[in-house]
Parts: sequence; structure tokens; C-alpha cells
Amino acid sequence: MKIYTKTGDTGDTGLFGGPRVRKDSPRIEAYGTVDELNAVLGLARADVAAAALDAKLSRVQCELFDLGAELATPDPASHGVRGITAGHIARLESEIDSLEQSLPKLKQFILPGGTALAARLHLARTVCRRAERRLITLADHSDEPISVQAAVYLNRLSDWLFVVARAANQAAGRAEEPWRQCGDE
Repeated sequence: MKIYTKTGDTGDTGLFGGPRVRKDSPRIEAYGTVDELNAVLGLARADVAAAALDAKLSRVQCELFDLGAELATPDPASHGVRGITAGHIARLESEIDSLEQSLPKLKQFILPGGTALAARLHLARTVCRRAERRLITLADHSDEPISVQAAVYLNRLSDWLFVVARAANQAAGRAEEPWRQCGDE
């Protein structure tokens, strides 16, 4: 199979089991941003030394592929496309709760950064928030129903990424930098 098909050269692409749409349609924007998030997580994994964290990030990448397939299919159920479930969300929540027990309580905002791994996880978090916004736009403009679980998953995943970034800094002994209002110094 060739990597290029030339079928998208005029600015449209085919959906799985559906019509061709413009490449800047809300559906393509939504699953394209999920794909971008997946790539940023791949970049973060390049810095992961702990096998347990690498396994969790790998799992999330697989879930994002499932979400991307769900979003690339106008009627996922009729095509046997596996979607995001309440179980995926519950697992993220459980992991957030577990990680937060070992982290200092937040009393103010912190600046994204720290170690290279934490900075990449913060970048993933912001891309995740954008994916969530694109999904909401898709839901508002689509004639087909869009899974509510997908939006909840992305919302929770961004929280998970924030906590995992904090945990990565803590594991490396890197202090968090609190945000402070910048003056005319």
C-alpha cells in the first residue's frame, strides 16, 4: 500500500464509512488535533525513564487512536468502531487521585515547565485542551451525534496530564515555579 493516494490533493478527505469532507471541516479539525496530541505524547515518552509511566502514556496513546477513529467515523457504532467509555474516564480519575496523594497541595497557579518531560507533558495538556475545544465545535456543528464521553475524556485527560507533569517534576526533585504577577521590573 502506498502512503500517498493523491485523493486529497484538492483539499478534501474521506471519512471512514462516510462521505468526503473538506480538510478544514470541524470533524477533521477535531480528530487532527487528537492526532497532534498523540504525537506530543510520543515526544514526551522519549524522555520517560520509568516503565510504569511509559506504560500509562502508551495506553493513553492507544485510547487517543480509538478516539480519533471514533471522530473520523460519522456513525461509529454501525461500523464497529470502539469508542471512549466511562471506564476510560474512571481510570484517569483513579490515577489522578492516586498521584495527587503524593503531591503537595496547590495553593496557587504554577508555571508550566520544570524538567523536559514535565514541560512536554504540559504541552500535551494544552494540545488536549485544544482538542477538547475542537470536539465541542464539532458537536455544535454536526448533524450526527458526537459522544459526550469523548468530551469528558479529553477534559479529564488534560487534568491527568497536569498531575502527571507535576509528578514528573517531583520524581526528578524539581521544584514547581509558582506564578506571580509580573510587574514593570
